[in-house]
Amino acid sequence: MKELFQHAAITDGITVRVAVNFLPEQSRPEAGKWFWVYHIRIENGSHERVQLMTRHWRITDGAGMVSHVDGDGVVGEKPVLMPGQSHDYVSGCPLDTPHGSMEGFYTFHAEDGSPLEVRIPFFPLAAPATAN
Repeated sequence: MKELFQHAAITDGITVRVAVNFLPEQSRPEAGKWFWVYHIRIENGSHERVQLMTRHWRITDGAGMVSHVDGDGVVGEKPVLMPGQSHDYVSGCPLDTPHGSMEGFYTFHAEDGSPLEVRIPFFPLAAPATAN
């Protein structure tokens, strides 16, 4: 299963895995619009219950423009993960360039309420080259 995810980062026993795919059917290169879908798996390998509270993304397009996206939870949820549990979700990212990248972090709360910043690995966004 781990080979399905091209990118991973581990912070204090919590692993964040990412698989990313370009979606040509959602993209319109002639209009300067490209779209990727990414699948995230968060695995709690620590010895305590944690809850994902917020997310922070740093999205960079091919022109070097950086966008920061902050929000509560992921796709409308604030999952609680017991030791050994995992949580999966799928989301997407549009760009105005055919290349870019994403990275960031989640803020979890441990059982005692203390915050834990968990790294989301850097991953490239790259549309395949097409002949004109």
